[in-house]
Amino acid sequence: MFPWFRGGVESAVPGSVPRLLSDPGVGLFRADERVFIEMLDRWRAQMLARGLTAGTIKGRCGVVGRFQEFTGEFPWQWRPVDVEEFLAELRSGEKPISLTTLRSYSNAIAMFCAYLTHPAYGWGEFCERTFGGIPTQICFEWNTPRHTTDDAVPAGRRAFTVQELQRLFDHQDDLVDREYAAGSKRWLPLLRDSIAFKVCYAYGLRRRELAMLELEDFGPNPHVPDYGRFGAVQVRWAKGTAGSGPRRRTVLTVPEFDWVVDLLKDWTRGGLRERFATADRSSALWPSERADRVAVGSLGDAFAQARAAAGLPKELGLHCLRHSYVTHLIEAGYDPAFVQTQVGHAYASTTGLYTSVSSDFKQKTVQKMIARRTAKPEEESSA
Repeated sequence: MFPWFRGGVESAVPGSVPRLLSDPGVGLFRADERVFIEMLDRWRAQMLARGLTAGTIKGRCGVVGRFQEFTGEFPWQWRPVDVEEFLAELRSGEKPISLTTLRSYSNAIAMFCAYLTHPAYGWGEFCERTFGGIPTQICFEWNTPRHTTDDAVPAGRRAFTVQELQRLFDHQDDLVDREYAAGSKRWLPLLRDSIAFKVCYAYGLRRRELAMLELEDFGPNPHVPDYGRFGAVQVRWAKGTAGSGPRRRTVLTVPEFDWVVDLLKDWTRGGLRERFATADRSSALWPSERADRVAVGSLGDAFAQARAAAGLPKELGLHCLRHSYVTHLIEAGYDPAFVQTQVGHAYASTTGLYTSVSSDFKQKTVQKMIARRTAKPEEESSA
């Protein structure tokens, strides 16, 4: 018996077997189902104690519940073949799930098994005493998808070329002008979306980061006073790690994208944002026609419509603007470590995946190296 169960007193360790179940004098109706429900509840408590977000916890518990329904058995009966069949089922059929989703499902099951088999929580001893079996880890490298950076980005996703970006933005500007000249009310939301997409590109933002921007998120860069209050942006809804919730980062305005400063000034100080009837409800940078701020999904839909109308490939989604930001900064000669910090990547390899430099850039680089090598023999002979 572990010390935190001495005398039958329940431990204060979040996630441990509850006192009601560990009391041998208490009988359980439909014990297997009741214990499984308690396992999930205590796992939730353990994840809450670790600081994970409610959405992450709900998603992981949902996957485990779905897996239990698929097997028709309970954790002390699960075998490695069960997770193999479950994952194979998800990848087959008319609409197989993506490899990224498959990996997240297998991770959720693996984490639940790791929780149950940890001696601090007492589930192994309890299940052996109650059911004659103990939970074991059923997810291994040989029966779950491996995590490699090479498949982190879909093959069709790439950066926009400069010409494609110009085509997209010109199309949006022309559409705004036409709608405004025709007296249509559509010109204002179209203008908002157009400026939002340019801001997304100029700062390398994710879709949610873009949608959640507020007026107060912008501030000066004391080293570049010419940019005024738009020298940097504080991204408060950056992607978290391991379900820990949003992170923060500061993105500096760089000279290659300083045209965004005038756009932001016009939008925030030129009276454009205030034309929305909902603008005074909040400090959201992108107010909606009916709500305080535009929805994340609405931005994605609007971008897809603009891309299609501009005649650009379907695989170029809103997130590709972020790829373009990384690529064009690298092509401009910025240090990869700086670019990694700007976009908030934890690993340089992720930034590398986002980089798809143009053939022109590659040719110029090769030509520079050739010129450097051919110059060396001449310098040696002259010496």
